[in-house]
Amino acid sequence: MIRLALYEPDIPQNAGTLIRLSACLGIAVDVIEPCGFVLSDRRLRRAGLDYLDRAALDRHESWAAFRSATADRRLVLLTTRGETAYTAFAFTDADVLIVGRESAGVPDAVHAAADARLRIPMVAGARSLNVAAAAAMAVGEALRRTGRFQGV
Repeated sequence: MIRLALYEPDIPQNAGTLIRLSACLGIAVDVIEPCGFVLSDRRLRRAGLDYLDRAALDRHESWAAFRSATADRRLVLLTTRGETAYTAFAFTDADVLIVGRESAGVPDAVHAAADARLRIPMVAGARSLNVAAAAAMAVGEALRRTGRFQGV
């Protein structure tokens, strides 16, 4: 099944929202540390509500630890520097969708490690979407394309 990975998230409310999204859609979420907050942060808990306890959450102490745990999966990075529109991509069940830090995205080494780099087309002059909004769009499209929406 598709997974969502948060690369060193800095905003607990966004991380909580994405963990809640993952719990509601039945997908696992990977948090690649270090985070810019403590994972028990009250803002994270407020955004995630009671869904945090229902989430399939895996924490990884570093990028290297995450890569080791996901070596058999395709890495799909959401980035403003992506070559392919997310709506034109052929998602598979083995994909891990990665979103970067709200403040800095991901380093070049993570870009280079990604098997695919996707973008969300936006109007001219728009810089970027909120990371939680972007991830929700891409996860929804990936689940739709793989026929994995729960209860549909």
